[in-house]
Amino acid sequence: MNKLEPIKDADDAAQPTDIELATRAAQGDALAFQLIMRRHNRLLFRTGRSILKDDDEAQDALQEAYLRAWRSLGSFRAEARLSTWLVRIVANEALGRLRRRGSAQVIAFDTAAEAIDTQEGTWMQADPDQQPDRHAMRGETRKLIEAGIDALPEVFRTVFVLRAVEDLSIEEVAAALDIPEATVRSRFFRARGLLREALSREIDVAIGDAFSFAGVRCDGIVAHVMAVIADGPARPTY
Repeated sequence: MNKLEPIKDADDAAQPTDIELATRAAQGDALAFQLIMRRHNRLLFRTGRSILKDDDEAQDALQEAYLRAWRSLGSFRAEARLSTWLVRIVANEALGRLRRRGSAQVIAFDTAAEAIDTQEGTWMQADPDQQPDRHAMRGETRKLIEAGIDALPEVFRTVFVLRAVEDLSIEEVAAALDIPEATVRSRFFRARGLLREALSREIDVAIGDAFSFAGVRCDGIVAHVMAVIADGPARPTY
């Protein structure tokens, strides 16, 4: 098997596409899979965290999801984007963890309409005195936004993170979460309205920094998954 050409720059037009990497990884090329992880780590970490609301648990869920993806790459079809396929795996893993720990807040993305009004009302009643000063420095503003996103009703939270924080298109979010595009638009609009009402103008200043994904965490996830792949049985071929 030919080895991947070295990537000199993230913006290099000659770098392998996701489809090329997925094809090589499906044939057992661990280096290709490592590049897939590094390319999509932040998006997928944020997806898991938007559901679990805990950095460490989101990291564990992402590592397990990557191992599931590694074992299932033979079933990936290029009709869908690789990132969409991976988001589904991470979201399912995170939701499964909520169910296993007996969370009463686990709601399927496509069947959550009945709970929205109640959850929204509860969220809006949060004590404003617990929020940091609106004139705090950017770092404090980012923490405030992260807390606000965490407090959103579950059915809004992941849609908002994928659409606003990760800047996925409406079509991409709908495909990743398997919900109608109209539902994505509605939930994103309502989530943004809730945050704007609570945080005022600060949301537009600092939202790009929400849930930072440091290089150390990225390296740790990649190292863990690659170690399991190296020590485990060979992935079945297709």
